Amino acid sequence: MSEAAPLGVYIHWPYCARICPYCDFNVVRDRGRTEEQAQLADAIVADLVAQRALTGPRRLLSIFFGGGTPSLMDPAQVARVIETARGLWSPADDLEISLEANPTDAEAGRFEALAAAGVARLSLGVQSLHDEALALLGRNHDAGSARRAIAVAARTFPRLSVDLIYARPGQKVEAWRAELEAVLALGPEHVSPYQLTIETGTAFDRAVGRGKLVVPDEDLAHDLFETTQAVLEAAGFDAYEVSNHARGEAARSRHNLVYWRGHDYVGVGPGAHGRLTLADGRIATTAHRRIADYVAAVRDTGLGFERETLSASEAAEERLLLGLRIDEGVAFEDLAELGLSAAAAKVRHHVELGLLADDPRRLRATRAGRLVLDRLTGALAT
Repeated sequence: MSEAAPLGVYIHWPYCARICPYCDFNVVRDRGRTEEQAQLADAIVADLVAQRALTGPRRLLSIFFGGGTPSLMDPAQVARVIETARGLWSPADDLEISLEANPTDAEAGRFEALAAAGVARLSLGVQSLHDEALALLGRNHDAGSARRAIAVAARTFPRLSVDLIYARPGQKVEAWRAELEAVLALGPEHVSPYQLTIETGTAFDRAVGRGKLVVPDEDLAHDLFETTQAVLEAAGFDAYEVSNHARGEAARSRHNLVYWRGHDYVGVGPGAHGRLTLADGRIATTAHRRIADYVAAVRDTGLGFERETLSASEAAEERLLLGLRIDEGVAFEDLAELGLSAAAAKVRHHVELGLLADDPRRLRATRAGRLVLDRLTGALAT
């Protein structure tokens, strides 16, 4: 295997001060778990070392701390994980080290320590600049904290991304336009506006089922999406992915591009996923979800995950689903197992519908195609 083959590292830190009602991630409440967290940090480091034995030498493109709320992690443990990953693989000259954070005043007070630990890009879960919306979303910060955190993060980290949630219950187009413009005025170079989705089993799912929560209908959601694109485009942000906008190529999330471009990545921490290209093919790794199970598996077997070898068609379908999300699309040569080419009948049909670009080398969704991406990828994969 080439030493230049790129690879990313994802670290899942599952602890949160509060569980948001829309969240279906693998998270737990951060309450009196100091000893458990120390054990988990040890397991994550050991898992990284074991996975290096699987991957062999690679070029390390990115390290991403997600969760959960990794800004609650002891900065010394963050530094330890970063140092371990940098020592196991060969860091790229432009290695990106990112961490997700919430804009509470308490967490903002840790930003300098996290930067000193090696974090250079902060992904800040602002979600809204309206107190009423933040309360609805179950966030434990207010709009004032969000503004202060953005200001502190902009001074502390070389790169800053802000997450927002739109298509919220009761949200209007003009109010969303004003809110988005207010966020942009605070100066982030990357914005990730996510349309609120009701995930099965969440508190929001139960509220919708009881009729206590009403989300915008399809037409309003469409208008909110178009407003998002227009406001960000006018401000100089490229929509390089369905829900990710960057002011210039350098501001794009290199770690997320690892996923969307089909590169390998190591996943460590409870519930983390990974993709590795090994001698026996492309494998999917899934770490044990329960913290105790993950720690025990690493201790007893050396690895915290279960593995599955993907078939050629499964790997190609994954390339389709992820690659079509970004503006550059995916090379047709990566989709040969699905019978997709520039001349394929189903491709030509969707080109004529205006949902795919007429590109002889790559499968790319148009702006109209992005509006119906789930249906589009489903039609192309079958």
